[in-house]
Amino acid sequence: MSESPRLQVGDTAPDFSLPDADGNTVSLADFRGRKVIVYFYPAASTPGCTKQACDFRDSLGELNGAGLEVVGISPDKPAKLATFRDTEGLTFPLLSDPDKSVLTAWGAFGEKKMYGKTVQGVIRSTFVVDENGTIEVAQYNVKATGHVAKLRRDLSV
Repeated sequence: MSESPRLQVGDTAPDFSLPDADGNTVSLADFRGRKVIVYFYPAASTPGCTKQACDFRDSLGELNGAGLEVVGISPDKPAKLATFRDTEGLTFPLLSDPDKSVLTAWGAFGEKKMYGKTVQGVIRSTFVVDENGTIEVAQYNVKATGHVAKLRRDLSV
């Protein structure tokens, strides 16, 4: 098993164009001129991913007020993302990356430890991309619970 390369602060964020929960294409380029938090999570509607998504939802007003958009990306199909969005009242884009090409390009898919075993999977990761498409914050192996609060502290939001 191999680890995909990890992005560092100062790297150019890899471009993407992925379908959202409604099948509309959303691209990183759509956010040029604005800061965006791009976060990767393993699976919609699982306990940890639901907690993390709801924390972003509950902090969205403050994040948007500080000039930050939010986008979540997982390997889930758009239909599952739509159910997740509607069930949890999520108001930011959830994007579908079933072939994991974007996850891999961002270093968010690869080897990880789970219950003491080494497995291939989604590495829960969060990035802040600046107005010019440069990585401003790169965090890998983040915790689902408490992560958004820590991110807000780190960003003084």
